[in-house]
Amino acid sequence: MMDDRERHETGMTVRRQVLGDAHVDRAVAGTDAFTADFQDFITRYAWGEVWTRPGLDRRTRSCITLAVLATLHHDEELAMHVRAALGNGLSEQEVAEVLLQVGVYAGVPAANRAFTVAREALRREAG
Repeated sequence: MMDDRERHETGMTVRRQVLGDAHVDRAVAGTDAFTADFQDFITRYAWGEVWTRPGLDRRTRSCITLAVLATLHHDEELAMHVRAALGNGLSEQEVAEVLLQVGVYAGVPAANRAFTVAREALRREAG
Protein backbone atom coordinates (compact mmCIF):
# COMPACT_ATOMS: atom_id res chain seq x y z
CA MET A 1 0.00 0.00 0.00
CA MET A 2 1.37 3.41 -0.98
CA ASP A 3 1.52 6.31 1.41
CA ASP A 4 0.39 9.78 0.31
CA ARG A 5 3.89 10.85 -0.79
CA GLU A 6 4.36 7.74 -2.95
CA ARG A 7 0.85 8.08 -4.36
CA HIS A 8 1.61 11.72 -5.27
CA GLU A 9 4.89 10.77 -6.96
CA THR A 10 3.25 7.95 -8.89
CA GLY A 11 0.34 10.20 -9.80
CA MET A 12 2.65 12.92 -11.07
CA THR A 13 4.48 10.40 -13.24
CA VAL A 14 1.23 9.11 -14.78
CA ARG A 15 -0.18 12.62 -15.12
CA ARG A 16 2.92 13.66 -17.07
CA GLN A 17 2.80 10.52 -19.24
CA VAL A 18 -0.86 11.06 -20.14
CA LEU A 19 -1.14 14.85 -20.36
CA GLY A 20 2.44 15.81 -21.21
CA ASP A 21 5.07 17.78 -19.35
CA ALA A 22 4.03 21.15 -20.77
CA HIS A 23 0.46 20.87 -19.47
CA VAL A 24 1.52 19.59 -16.06
CA ASP A 25 4.24 22.22 -15.76
CA ARG A 26 1.64 24.95 -16.43
CA ALA A 27 -0.70 23.45 -13.81
CA VAL A 28 2.08 23.22 -11.24
CA ALA A 29 3.30 26.75 -12.01
CA GLY A 30 -0.24 28.06 -11.53
CA THR A 31 -0.64 26.38 -8.17
CA ASP A 32 -0.99 28.73 -5.23
CA ALA A 33 -2.17 28.49 -1.63
CA PHE A 34 -5.80 28.45 -2.80
CA THR A 35 -5.38 25.58 -5.32
CA ALA A 36 -2.56 23.56 -3.74
CA ASP A 37 -4.81 21.08 -1.92
CA PHE A 38 -6.87 20.50 -5.06
CA GLN A 39 -3.76 19.91 -7.21
CA ASP A 40 -2.47 17.45 -4.63
CA PHE A 41 -5.88 15.74 -4.51
CA ILE A 42 -6.16 15.19 -8.27
CA THR A 43 -2.53 14.09 -8.51
CA ARG A 44 -2.90 11.53 -5.72
CA TYR A 45 -6.37 10.23 -6.44
CA ALA A 46 -7.19 10.75 -10.11
CA TRP A 47 -3.69 9.98 -11.36
CA GLY A 48 -2.07 8.05 -8.49
CA GLU A 49 -5.05 5.83 -7.65
CA VAL A 50 -7.55 5.56 -10.51
CA TRP A 51 -5.36 5.90 -13.62
CA THR A 52 -2.85 3.41 -12.17
CA ARG A 53 -5.35 0.64 -11.39
CA PRO A 54 -4.72 -2.58 -13.33
CA GLY A 55 -8.37 -3.20 -14.29
CA LEU A 56 -8.41 -1.00 -17.41
CA ASP A 57 -5.66 0.06 -19.79
CA ARG A 58 -5.02 3.70 -20.62
CA ARG A 59 -6.76 3.48 -24.01
CA THR A 60 -9.95 2.33 -22.31
CA ARG A 61 -9.64 4.94 -19.58
CA SER A 62 -9.22 7.59 -22.29
CA CYS A 63 -12.40 6.40 -24.05
CA ILE A 64 -14.38 6.61 -20.83
CA THR A 65 -12.91 9.99 -19.96
CA LEU A 66 -13.79 11.41 -23.38
CA ALA A 67 -17.36 10.15 -23.14
CA VAL A 68 -17.91 11.55 -19.65
CA LEU A 69 -16.35 14.93 -20.42
CA ALA A 70 -18.34 15.24 -23.65
CA THR A 71 -21.57 14.32 -21.87
CA LEU A 72 -20.96 16.87 -19.12
CA HIS A 73 -19.90 19.62 -21.59
CA HIS A 74 -16.49 20.09 -19.97
CA ASP A 75 -14.97 21.48 -23.14
CA GLU A 76 -11.52 22.51 -21.91
CA GLU A 77 -10.95 19.17 -20.22
CA LEU A 78 -12.36 17.38 -23.29
CA ALA A 79 -9.90 19.13 -25.61
CA MET A 80 -7.02 18.26 -23.28
CA HIS A 81 -8.11 14.62 -23.09
CA VAL A 82 -8.58 14.35 -26.87
CA ARG A 83 -4.89 15.13 -27.18
CA ALA A 84 -4.09 12.74 -24.32
CA ALA A 85 -6.15 9.99 -25.98
CA LEU A 86 -3.96 10.21 -29.07
CA GLY A 87 -0.94 9.72 -26.85
CA ASN A 88 -2.67 6.73 -25.25
CA GLY A 89 -2.97 5.09 -28.65
CA LEU A 90 -6.41 6.13 -29.89
CA SER A 91 -6.72 7.18 -33.51
CA GLU A 92 -8.75 10.17 -34.63
CA GLN A 93 -11.35 7.71 -35.95
CA GLU A 94 -11.59 6.04 -32.54
CA VAL A 95 -12.11 9.43 -30.89
CA ALA A 96 -14.94 10.03 -33.36
CA GLU A 97 -16.43 6.62 -32.52
CA VAL A 98 -16.47 7.51 -28.83
CA LEU A 99 -18.27 10.75 -29.65
CA LEU A 100 -20.81 8.90 -31.80
CA GLN A 101 -21.51 6.71 -28.79
CA VAL A 102 -22.05 9.89 -26.76
CA GLY A 103 -24.61 10.99 -29.35
CA VAL A 104 -26.65 7.84 -28.85
CA TYR A 105 -26.52 7.72 -25.05
CA ALA A 106 -26.11 11.35 -23.97
CA GLY A 107 -27.80 13.14 -26.83
CA VAL A 108 -27.02 14.69 -30.17
CA PRO A 109 -26.43 18.19 -28.75
CA ALA A 110 -23.72 16.86 -26.42
CA ALA A 111 -22.05 14.97 -29.25
CA ASN A 112 -22.35 17.91 -31.64
CA ARG A 113 -20.58 20.17 -29.18
CA ALA A 114 -17.98 17.49 -28.43
CA PHE A 115 -17.22 16.98 -32.14
CA THR A 116 -16.59 20.72 -32.48
CA VAL A 117 -14.25 20.75 -29.48
CA ALA A 118 -12.46 17.57 -30.57
CA ARG A 119 -12.01 18.74 -34.16
CA GLU A 120 -10.35 21.94 -32.95
CA ALA A 121 -8.12 20.00 -30.53
CA LEU A 122 -7.08 17.63 -33.31
CA ARG A 123 -6.31 20.57 -35.64
CA ARG A 124 -4.11 22.15 -32.97
CA GLU A 125 -2.39 18.81 -32.37
CA ALA A 126 -1.67 18.41 -36.09
CA GLY A 127 -0.37 21.91 -35.94
